[in-house]
Amino acid sequence: MAIFRDNSENPIEHDRSIEDRRRHRQLVEKSIKENIGDILSEESIVGETKNKKFKIPIRGIKEYQFIFGKNSTGVASGTGEEKRGDKVGSADGSGKKGSKGAGQGEGDDVYETEITMEELLDYIVEDLDLPNLDRKKFSEVLTESTSRKRGYQKYGINPRLAKKKTVMAKTARKQGKKRALMESGLDEELERFPFREDDLRYYKVKKKPKQESNAVLIFIMDVSGSMDSTKKYLARSFFFVLSRFIKRKYNNIAFEFISHTTVAKNVNEYEFFHKAESGGTYISSGLNLALKLVEEKYSPDVWNIYPIYASDGDNWSEDNERAISAVKNLCEISNMFGYAELLPSTYSTTMYYRFNKEIHEKNFVSVIIKEKKNLWDALKIMLSKELKEGNDGV
Repeated sequence: MAIFRDNSENPIEHDRSIEDRRRHRQLVEKSIKENIGDILSEESIVGETKNKKFKIPIRGIKEYQFIFGKNSTGVASGTGEEKRGDKVGSADGSGKKGSKGAGQGEGDDVYETEITMEELLDYIVEDLDLPNLDRKKFSEVLTESTSRKRGYQKYGINPRLAKKKTVMAKTARKQGKKRALMESGLDEELERFPFREDDLRYYKVKKKPKQESNAVLIFIMDVSGSMDSTKKYLARSFFFVLSRFIKRKYNNIAFEFISHTTVAKNVNEYEFFHKAESGGTYISSGLNLALKLVEEKYSPDVWNIYPIYASDGDNWSEDNERAISAVKNLCEISNMFGYAELLPSTYSTTMYYRFNKEIHEKNFVSVIIKEKKNLWDALKIMLSKELKEGNDGV
């Protein structure tokens, strides 16, 4: 039964454009969420600023309308094996899926919309209900609290300008000028009396120690010869989106970057995301350097520690036991240890299966990315499990 909405009585209350805009917004958001995986796995995403725009195709919206059909004489009958949605009695092949040759159908209207990195992260936040950092561990950080004002001063930044106090300072100076003129026998009217720099007054804020959650993310990446350019780009995309998201979500985050072949190096952020290397693979070298960093710089008593490792899962066999031992040691001192395996080889058993078989700690999280489109699902698993073991009741 068809239902028609009557918009003639009160056009103000029944504005069709409101419904159209709502449907359009839903369509745009649906298309963005469907294409998040493709965007995140783009090689060009690494190093882009928050204002970089990505294009997303969106299928156009069509209004419902009555049209003339192509009815044929007689009644079409089926064989009894038809499924819901199948067409019975349609003899033309114009544009029909599966027909041979070029079609004659009109097709769908498709246009592109643009989304920035910041807007993309907004959609990631919507899809994930992340817990806060473990607040059982604190470190005192000196911060300025703008809500606790302590008087005025003659210097400061524009957002702290005390306008009322500034006007009062100018007025007092003007009155003083008038008194000086009267005492000297001059009764002149001051027509123009501009502000001076000496009139400016700023709120004074008191610095006070404020407890903030401290966390360090240690990104460890295999850059050996088995990690070809596609795997390295995928690993960097994984780490880049993760780092941008974590920086946006939480305060007071420290990052450490480790790249390794048979030996590991502590590198800066630019080198980590852009420098390419080759050689053999000792997974334990990167993990043991992470352990050394924690011992020297990040005490587990005051830091939330999150090592995350990315590799294709290939390792020199003599190093396997050392790698497993290093993962267990990291799990003991970390809130979470994440392992991401990228485009693994199909010809051998990779470390993903060894780790899942021998690592039984609850804070060990592993994901496998067999193709580019799996990147978003892997990020969701890694982020949604973040800290949940350490935040019960927090």
